[in-house]
Amino acid sequence: MGAPATRIGILGGGQLGLMLAEAAPDLGVTCAALDAQGADAPASRVVDVTAGDVSRREDVVRFGSDFDVVTIEVERVSAAGMRDLEARGVVVHPSARVVETIQDKGTQKAWLAASGFPTSAFATYPDAAGLREAVAAGVRPIPFVQKARREGYDGRGVVVVREEADLAGLLDVPCVAEDLVAIATEVAVVVARGRGGAHATFDPVEMVFRPGANILDVLVCPARIPDALAAASRRLAVRVAEAIDIVGVLAVEMFVDTDGELWVNELAPRPHNSGHHTIEACTTSQYGQHLRAISGLPLGATEPRRSAVLVNVLGAPGIARGTPRYLGRDAVEAMPGVHLHLYGKRVTWSMRKMGHVTIVDDDVNRALATAVEVRNTLRVASDP
Repeated sequence: MGAPATRIGILGGGQLGLMLAEAAPDLGVTCAALDAQGADAPASRVVDVTAGDVSRREDVVRFGSDFDVVTIEVERVSAAGMRDLEARGVVVHPSARVVETIQDKGTQKAWLAASGFPTSAFATYPDAAGLREAVAAGVRPIPFVQKARREGYDGRGVVVVREEADLAGLLDVPCVAEDLVAIATEVAVVVARGRGGAHATFDPVEMVFRPGANILDVLVCPARIPDALAAASRRLAVRVAEAIDIVGVLAVEMFVDTDGELWVNELAPRPHNSGHHTIEACTTSQYGQHLRAISGLPLGATEPRRSAVLVNVLGAPGIARGTPRYLGRDAVEAMPGVHLHLYGKRVTWSMRKMGHVTIVDDDVNRALATAVEVRNTLRVASDP
């Protein structure tokens, strides 16, 4: 495999790029990022950020040519630009092939199904009109979930259709319509895979989503599921990582249905919201693990130090776009076992992800109680 890489270029300078860069010094790795916001991007707090569009082929090639390894913090990157870098001999992890497979939810679902992984039945449609026609013809029964094929994240690009009236809210974009699964619990496993094929998984986490917003609200680690199911979810995550042949971390989001069966929901070929808690709760964070994997270093230990609960910090519902103001911040900072991460975003709006809070405790129920207190105390307002 050669000597470990030491210079890493990150396509994207948002909060994930920020936390990746924060993990780099302990590993002897240096990072820089490419982001349209340039010096206003969150990652610019700790590394140099070049202004440029990660979805533009020329910008990706220009930025990435001088690094030992190029990686991503967001899926909406130019896979063509990544292929150009690979052709020039630049190491790219995850590979352009992996990104192309996952960044389009239609392609991702087709790969999961063709690879034999349990996933809900689906079909793709060119736009809202095509999906409505399928419903009218009885080909697409209600209920279902509509997902934009590209650029859906943090609750965007998802519409749940439970009755005919919900069809008015369909997204008019190329999309996937999936059968609804009878969900008992939603879980995720972050798995890391090194250059030589070694792998390591973090404990499965339980995810609770904000009603009506389809955005992660609270995360509980370890997930409150039977040990046998937890072990099965880890095995499933490893199988997916090996099948797609990723190097780096892969977040595998899953449904546990009412019969106790696992279904793969979505994949993210990068650090993920379901692994933020690992910064404080685990021996190695998902960010350190990703850097280890892509640079050719041995993977770190993933044992949890303590139980953890994560709360996303979101712009208050209904607020206007403006400069963020954090109400109750001092009180939250003073709570024992509470770790506040604000991403440094200059602008907020309703339900925009502005940070997260991780609560670590020996008792997961006590951590959950503290999480409720955090939710009731911290609020993101906006100033025009």
